[in-house]
Amino acid sequence: MTDLIQASLKELSSALAQKKISSVELTTLFLDRIEQHNPTLNAFVTVDRDKTLAAAQAADAKIGAGGMKCPAAGTAELSPLCGIPLAHKDIFCADGWRTTCGSKMLANFIAPYSAHVVDQLNAAGMVMLGKCNMDEFAMGSSNESSFFGPVKNPWDTGCVPGGSSGGSAAAIAARLAPAATGTDTGGSIRQPAALCGLTGLKPTYGVVSRYGMIAFASSLDQGGPMAKSAEDCALLLNAMAGFDPRDSTSLERPAEDYARDLDKPLDGLRIGLPREFFGAGMDDGVRVAVEVALAEYRKLGATTVDIDLPNSSLSVPAYYVIAPAEASSNLSRFDGVRYGHRAPDYTDLNDMYAKSRAQGFGDEVKRRILIGTYVLSHGYYDAYYLKAQKIRRLIAADFQVAFKSCDVIMGPTAPSVAFRFGEKSADPVQMYLSDIYTIAVNLAGLPGMSIPCGFDRDLPVGLQIVGPWFGEARMLNVAHRYQQATDWHTRMPEAMK
Repeated sequence: MTDLIQASLKELSSALAQKKISSVELTTLFLDRIEQHNPTLNAFVTVDRDKTLAAAQAADAKIGAGGMKCPAAGTAELSPLCGIPLAHKDIFCADGWRTTCGSKMLANFIAPYSAHVVDQLNAAGMVMLGKCNMDEFAMGSSNESSFFGPVKNPWDTGCVPGGSSGGSAAAIAARLAPAATGTDTGGSIRQPAALCGLTGLKPTYGVVSRYGMIAFASSLDQGGPMAKSAEDCALLLNAMAGFDPRDSTSLERPAEDYARDLDKPLDGLRIGLPREFFGAGMDDGVRVAVEVALAEYRKLGATTVDIDLPNSSLSVPAYYVIAPAEASSNLSRFDGVRYGHRAPDYTDLNDMYAKSRAQGFGDEVKRRILIGTYVLSHGYYDAYYLKAQKIRRLIAADFQVAFKSCDVIMGPTAPSVAFRFGEKSADPVQMYLSDIYTIAVNLAGLPGMSIPCGFDRDLPVGLQIVGPWFGEARMLNVAHRYQQATDWHTRMPEAMK
């Protein structure tokens, strides 16, 4: 069965179409692996074998009938994803499934509807394996803030998997799922993808609907695919992307085939290397792996040019004003009245609000709510929030200037490989700096992705690729050609074999 857990989505699709395996058999394989390894990894919060196998049986019926509606293509052809299992980050509502957002506040919440992303992938015939663990309300870079306990990195269970989509990343790295959804507010797809040795893509803001995705920071949050390879991510994005009138920030634009340029040669590709990303702060092992990857790109026909992103050093402080401000507003709805945790003992309404929120939220969420409320308060709005928004515009303008001299931008995804549990949790600032290379991309609304490019101390290193707005197809092409020439994305933790 090792061949199947290592297979690409295209290979799994072919095996299902040719009746070499059924969706029920394939899904059972992954469910059995979850049962075997999840007690160690804690990657999944919720698994429902009966629901999942019923969906697999429905997919087999569609495959047997020879066709189904494929929303991405607008045809009656069989979706290439039909019958393939995947996992969802537990931030996406799924009708009838527990949706916790990694928090005690929603520990028993059963979603009454599905997120747009979940509906799109269901319509494509994909089979939901379960809901993946995550940092509470997507606030974290290590998956240590989850109410359900930390997720372990399959490469070294003493290390973090990254966050906040750490459960999704660990599930794919351990081959508990062939693909998963994630969300990225400041690097939460790309950073765990780097630390777990897989491919993760954050699309341009607005390409994937946020409807049904529990909000952290509404102007920054974006859902995206996580899988072993760029080709797999392209197939997933074809199904996930699309206009949704229920999301006011969803972009109405023609449908794209994100896999259309995968095999295009890289001759003449201009890769921008930000001076700010290659200075102090990056581990030597990460630097070596990234430089070797860039040398491989030069062999493939690309050229590299030095560029400047002069305001990128301000991205972390700007982000940690804007994101908590939006979080304080979004999380005000969790008050113990309509849904979510309610304190069992209280004296009056205000006491119920205070106790429910004090008991329901963890320390990191409380910290960000307090910061956000402070920067939005009278007398501090202009001093902090307004200035942060002005810096955001400067950061976006820096990228626009940079893309005049290059086609894509590359650098490390994270300054180090996966760190040990507890290493940074006592110092929030050090934890926040884990996202130093990724946050600017969210502030500018650009697409970014991480691909595996080597190892340092037997732990994966990620290479970040950033494109201009709506540059996903080109980025996927750039990543795919590299993955055709290397095998980093096929590596699997020995303990998971």
